Amino acid sequence: MARWCYRHRLVVLLLWVGALFGLGAAGSSAGTNYADVFSLPDTDSKTAYDLMQKAFPERAGDTDTVVWKVDEGSVRDDSVRSRIEPALKEIGAMKGVGEVTDPYGARGAAQISEDGRIAYAQVTFAEQANAVPKDLVQDVVDTAEHARGDGLQVELGGQAITRVQEPPTGTAEIVGILAAAVVLFLAFGSVFAMLLPILVALFGVGTGVFSTTLLSHVTDVPELASLLSTLIGLGVGIDYALFIVTRHRKGIQRGLDPEEAAVTALDTSGRAVLFAGGTVCIALAGMLVTNLRFLDGVVIGTSLTVVLSVLAAVTLLPALLGLLGHRVLSRRQRRRLAAGGSGTQRPSGLAARWSATVERRPRAVAVLAVAVMALLAVPLLSLRLGTVDQGNDEASSTTRKAYDLLAEGFGPGFNGPLQVVVKGDAGPSLVTAIRQTDGVAQAASAPPAGGVTVIQVVPTTSPQAKETDELIDTLRDRVIPAAGVEGHVGGVTAVSKDFASVTADRLPLFIATIIGLGFLLLLIAFRSIVVPLTAALMNLIAAAASFGVLVAIFQWGWGLDLLGLGKEGPIAAFLPIIMLSLLFGLSMDYQVFLVSRMHEEWVHTRDNARAVRVGLAETSRVINSAALIMVCVFLAFVLSGDYGAAMAGVGLAAAVALDAFILRTALVPAAMHLLGDSNWWLPRWLERRLPHLAVEPKEEAVAAAPVANGPASVVHGFVRTADGDPVAGAAVSLLSGGGRQLDRVVSLADGSYIVSVPAPGTYLLATTAASYGSRARHVVVGEGPLVYDVELAEVSEGEVDAVN
Repeated sequence: MARWCYRHRLVVLLLWVGALFGLGAAGSSAGTNYADVFSLPDTDSKTAYDLMQKAFPERAGDTDTVVWKVDEGSVRDDSVRSRIEPALKEIGAMKGVGEVTDPYGARGAAQISEDGRIAYAQVTFAEQANAVPKDLVQDVVDTAEHARGDGLQVELGGQAITRVQEPPTGTAEIVGILAAAVVLFLAFGSVFAMLLPILVALFGVGTGVFSTTLLSHVTDVPELASLLSTLIGLGVGIDYALFIVTRHRKGIQRGLDPEEAAVTALDTSGRAVLFAGGTVCIALAGMLVTNLRFLDGVVIGTSLTVVLSVLAAVTLLPALLGLLGHRVLSRRQRRRLAAGGSGTQRPSGLAARWSATVERRPRAVAVLAVAVMALLAVPLLSLRLGTVDQGNDEASSTTRKAYDLLAEGFGPGFNGPLQVVVKGDAGPSLVTAIRQTDGVAQAASAPPAGGVTVIQVVPTTSPQAKETDELIDTLRDRVIPAAGVEGHVGGVTAVSKDFASVTADRLPLFIATIIGLGFLLLLIAFRSIVVPLTAALMNLIAAAASFGVLVAIFQWGWGLDLLGLGKEGPIAAFLPIIMLSLLFGLSMDYQVFLVSRMHEEWVHTRDNARAVRVGLAETSRVINSAALIMVCVFLAFVLSGDYGAAMAGVGLAAAVALDAFILRTALVPAAMHLLGDSNWWLPRWLERRLPHLAVEPKEEAVAAAPVANGPASVVHGFVRTADGDPVAGAAVSLLSGGGRQLDRVVSLADGSYIVSVPAPGTYLLATTAASYGSRARHVVVGEGPLVYDVELAEVSEGEVDAVN
């Protein structure tokens, strides 16, 4: 496929351009039909909502507020009322608005502050916030704000109002892409090579987001899916293309022509990209086990974007490589290639020195890495899931201003009232008991209707405060049962608390599912039990440390002022499931790219120390570059102005940075050095039963299998340096096409060696020696002995030898 795409590059490019613009035009003409369907079956808040909807269909929806404040005088003045009352009447007449409570009515005195300068009206929609049409909400906002001016401040707050106060889109994405471009240019030194991963990512994300928009017309897809699709699509799209372009450039620098280099890159790194993309999709699909139906659309949107990003990497990228040819290298690299011809590229510098350090001191490196991750994970012990309120919105937004006005005039509890819904007549005793409960500022009962009584309860603390959660538990567990009635606590704050509880209960099953699926994939890919066990443990460590960072910043408030995100609060209840899905998928990517190179070296040499050393030296730089790009893309979402998006961006950036720079670069290779050959242990009975899933290309694809039952033979010759000097003590291994070691000897003082061949055929002859570069070549053995001399090149200090 790679060769076809390379040779038919214009056709492939036109197909992708057509798909992008075609989907974009279709998506623009059809528009979005996002459905933020949110339901928590078998919860107290859901029961309360169902009763409200049945008895008071016009009041069962979301309740938002219109708040106004005068600079001088009182809100009771005729000059103020003459501007506010017509606006409230116009809002109350809108289709989709259930009712508007007027502070100027007979029962509205409690809606005016003690000093008379602040008042509010409650606008109750017929639907919950996520189901209220945006056009209706915008009409409410425009009507209310029309009364603003001349010493009268009018602001609006509530969950539905938040939906139309979205910051300008695109800023975070542009900043992330520009930061990624800088990293790519520093890594490649070529503008063309820099543009390749960005173009591939944009095509993948563009087609993915447009496809998700169209899917929103046939299934329930929340708006959150679009944000997460962009977030994850940019990250994986750039990273996947980066891995393939890096392998392609190395092939050209070794002397391959651009077409063969592209085919080889896709046949090696491309396979790993396919595998890595599959692991991300499986991790995302793990959200389905939580049985939270609103996440189904998130899984569809993000998985589709990842699939299209992978498809762009393995089809569009080779076409673009064909268009660029040698220009994928920098000018200096092209001049060097033209002057010196081909040559083996060996990793050197910091990557090689660090790889050698890890090999020499694996225990020290492992202990230090574990200590750092454990220290960062300590804040996780105080993790509290909950909801964030408008107090975390941007200071200039109307929702944040309304929040502050309500807190100033009536206390923070007005920003998250509770609704106690009782079957039948609640009676004055329950209302009195609620008023006397610690943490309650106000409690008022509405007249019964439809066999249901609703008591509006205003806490003394904000919706995100721990004390508010405790008040909900007190009402449910003590106050309502003591009154001898059937009552349920609802409202936005109660729904958020129930969501946090449901998430916490289902989180262990979710984690077990994605770890188990990841374990099975790595077990099949690398034919080892220890490698997937190590990966699972590392994923848990990365998750603990990244959530520790998240708690320290957003729950403890460390550095929030620098981010400009308001005050501290609980971690959003939806974040653990979404963040863990992305984290496990992305960390598995790095594990695949790192261990696949180690496994390739292990198959060739059967030397674990060498496999780990070479694998780390050759992949650490590209993994760290990919992680740095991810961090830039994720951190850019802090600029989105959305508190939830900023929290997800910071959490994922911390997770990727810790995973790549500490776990994959230090702890994983150190652990593999300590474990030795047992890294690649797999029971024989399990080996026979496992299906074969090759992350690296099978050697049988380029080497014919030995002839069965043919006469045995030998391969013999001398191991020498480039100057003709004999190399004594060199390890010479004969391997089958599938990588199984058939014979292994050590060269004598004169450099001679002889290995046994079971039958005629094509084999891999791998030679390695201390202080010398290794060599691995396919040899074709007939019915007689084969003479084959091996030439090894000396490795300079600071370099790590690599099998050609």
